[in-house]
Parts: sequence; structure tokens; C-alpha cells
Amino acid sequence: MAAFHSTARLVFLAMLLTAVTGSNAAAQPRAVIELFTSQGCSSCPPADELFAKMANEPDVITLSLPVDYWDRLGWKDTFAKHAFTERQAAYASVRGDGQVYTPQAVVNGLQHTVGSRRSGIDQAVTETSASLRVPLSVERKANEIIVSAGAADNDSAARGKIVLMPILGARQVVIGRGENANRKVIYTNIVRDIIPIGTWNGRAAKIKIPAAQFKDYDGVVVLLQAGTISKPGAIIGAARTPLR
Repeated sequence: MAAFHSTARLVFLAMLLTAVTGSNAAAQPRAVIELFTSQGCSSCPPADELFAKMANEPDVITLSLPVDYWDRLGWKDTFAKHAFTERQAAYASVRGDGQVYTPQAVVNGLQHTVGSRRSGIDQAVTETSASLRVPLSVERKANEIIVSAGAADNDSAARGKIVLMPILGARQVVIGRGENANRKVIYTNIVRDIIPIGTWNGRAAKIKIPAAQFKDYDGVVVLLQAGTISKPGAIIGAARTPLR
């Protein structure tokens, strides 16, 4: 039994590292996949498990955004933020389909599918990967986080918001009540905030942010996204870097 716990601990530590870095943090991804999940949703653990595995894939950035509307079922999600609920509803409004559910995966800001269904996620990635067309990078240098966005390619109407999301790499939660009572679930790339840091107007840009304010996080993900925070559109650039 001791050997089992030791092995499980090593697996968890490996997930903590790869969730933030992937195998190649500098590679330009072909997809950003946001999982709207909840500790109070009995259908969510399979999606959380799938996203823990996908966090190891170097060409995608996976993000967990726990919502708060299942808290009424008897367990308050320890990571949920109402801002994530608002982001999920905003996506549904922009798409025009009104579809809000858990577990829901939103791919490149454009398509949604069931978060535990790998085939649907892969199809959405294939159909939307061309949206990630603007080079974006983020790196930690000394006391700063430096974000660099490339210029638009023959698109004078290009506009977007640059947002930074601090994340926790991997955390295990023992759920005490509700639909998942007594389950132990590992969440990966857990978003803790959505912070607008700049507006992109199609020209190359560089933004420097003090790193000290993110000292409690394992990494950051930066998105270049069409639209606004309240009306998010296609993700046109993405990057990530570890902070630990």
C-alpha cells in the first residue's frame, strides 16, 4: 500500500509540472481549450480526468474554469469564481446558441462540445485551429513578465484584447458533500483570474508586468482574443510560461 501511495505522489507531481509547462512551453499552440467544470457536477470528473491527460500535450493549452452555479447542490466549489460563470454565458451569447452546461469545453473561443468527449474536442480543434494566427509569447525575466504580440498579416481591421490568466498547475480536492461527495478529483491548469493587460490593434506590441503580483501561482497563460471581456470572440494568439 505504501508503494502505491508513493507512486501516486510521483504521478501527481509530474502532472503539476507538465500541466503548467507542457513538453515545450515555447511552441505556438493550435488550440486553447477552456473547460467549464464544477466540483458539484457528477458528470464533470471524467472531463477533469481527460483534461489532466491533455495538459501534457505540447500543442494545446488546456484551462479549467470552475463555475459557481452548482454550489447550491450542497458543496461550494473551492475554486469557482463568478467571473468564470460570466465568461461561459458570454461565449454562449456571442455564439447565439445559449448553450451553458457542465462539463463544457470551449475551443479557441469559437466552438463548444462536451468536455469529456475527446472526439468532439478533436473535431473542434481541427475546425478552428486556423484562428490562432498571431504569434504570441510570454516569458519570465528577472522581476518581470514580458508579453510580446506579433503584427497582423495583411489584416488592417485586426483588433483584440490581451488577457492574462494566472493558474495553479494541479491540485487535488477531496469533495465533502453534494453529487461528488467523498470523491478525490485532480484539477489541472486552474484559472484564478482573468486580467485584461492591453489592447492589440494589429501592430506588434510588448507589455511588461511586475512578476511579484503572481508569486502565489504556478504559471500564467496569455490570450490574444477578438472582441471584449464581456463579448469574447475567437482566440487568435496564445502562450504560457511557468513561474516556479
